[in-house]
Amino acid sequence: MRGKTAVVLGGSVAGLCAAGVLARHFDEVIVLERDRLPPDAQHRRGVPQSKHPHFLLNSGRRAIGEIFPGFEEALIAAGGMCLMPSMDAAYCEHAGWAPRKAGSMTMVYSSRVLIERVLRDKVRELPAIEIREGVTVTGLRSTGGGTARGRVEGVEYRAGDDSGRLSADLVVDALGRGSSVADWLSAAGWPAPPEKTLDAKVTYTSRWYDLPPADRRPPAWWWKHLVVTPTQDTGDHPEEHEFLSNFFPIEGDRAIVCMGAWGIRMPREVDTFEAAVDRVRARSFGQATRACTPTSGVHLTRSTGNKWRRFDLLDQPPLGLICVGDSICAFNPFYAQGMSSAARSALILAEMLHGHDVLDLAFFREFLARQKKSLDVPWMLAMARDQAYDFATGSEVVAPWRRKLAARLSWPVFNAINATSREDAYVERTFAQVFNLDMSLREMTTDVRFWFGIARYKVRQRLGRTVVPGGFDDQQDPPGTDFTGQTRAGSSPYAETDLVND
Repeated sequence: MRGKTAVVLGGSVAGLCAAGVLARHFDEVIVLERDRLPPDAQHRRGVPQSKHPHFLLNSGRRAIGEIFPGFEEALIAAGGMCLMPSMDAAYCEHAGWAPRKAGSMTMVYSSRVLIERVLRDKVRELPAIEIREGVTVTGLRSTGGGTARGRVEGVEYRAGDDSGRLSADLVVDALGRGSSVADWLSAAGWPAPPEKTLDAKVTYTSRWYDLPPADRRPPAWWWKHLVVTPTQDTGDHPEEHEFLSNFFPIEGDRAIVCMGAWGIRMPREVDTFEAAVDRVRARSFGQATRACTPTSGVHLTRSTGNKWRRFDLLDQPPLGLICVGDSICAFNPFYAQGMSSAARSALILAEMLHGHDVLDLAFFREFLARQKKSLDVPWMLAMARDQAYDFATGSEVVAPWRRKLAARLSWPVFNAINATSREDAYVERTFAQVFNLDMSLREMTTDVRFWFGIARYKVRQRLGRTVVPGGFDDQQDPPGTDFTGQTRAGSSPYAETDLVND
């Protein structure tokens, strides 16, 4: 289809991806952004979470690459690093350090601010897009609220001391968790969309560091990324052993040191942060941090609850309005799903605009249905873990027996998947697809070959016939030995896979 004007509310990742899609179908695309956007990769008030690590999952990388061809190459040229986590990350799991070996998954590591800067550069290459900075959206313009013909027709805004209105054929809400769009719709006559919520009381805290010069780094630093998972020990242990801890590499020979936990008060001052780093259960984490030079204060975030505004359940969804990113569905940031989910929604919008001539009721209902199916994938992953906590609150809290079952099974199943992945390429690839939102958790749980692989591995483990070792002492440096070629009876690690795979 071809329209005249589209207005995007918010110039973060979700808004920029939507703008890139709209530029192909509208004569003008106006992005309204409250902040003054920095010319380089710098923090800004509207994205406080940019001070923490951000993963761009493979499905998100592909989606953004379709919207903005050359995005990944530009990100790497700007300093992002394409790494293979199973080779370039030292991973401390329940029993100790995991073995290092090649896997099917790669990731591009960078800061959130660099991702946004590269996206802004790509957006500015498109002449149809205008970014208006320092503009606060104050309301929607609409007619027939709550009726079959109810439509959003534009927005009201304030820029400095001036106020104004913009008419639009399509408005995209990318204002994030704090979006007021649902409230404005209610005031105009639409019913409030039902909400699904679950807050597992996650808090995380980060600090930025410069790495030591390459020639002064310890010999044991073969890794780029250091991860320490929470302990599974049910006995007495320091609170810091419950932390999920990341020494996360970014551009410019820097790292973000981040610690987070479910239901635990996290340090927010420099002295308590540094003390906590030293008490993380793997000694290398504190040692690595101490070898670096801090360049920031401590940044803490508590707004981490899962929240899904179900516009797809309204009998009369507002015509002329699309919601993307956190404004429609916000996730626990621990699961690194936000940017990728937003990009996937933008790609659905691209497909819809390409296949429809008019923005009628059928268009918006189909978009909401397809978006819902896409959001189901990360939502189910977030629920699988966050529903295990007794202190979680929200509409998606489950019965006590289900919480106990989830708490009892989630770590053992996760451990079994990780261990099996070392010797079964099918299991490794399948779990990587789930992690990257290319496959749903439901598909994985009904995959007979996947569970057969895990069961077979457990039998071999009992018989002492596994080959790739694991559980290296977490009080020592992570071992750099490459176990890629080490397989059962000298066979190829991928040979068995094809017997049952296709």
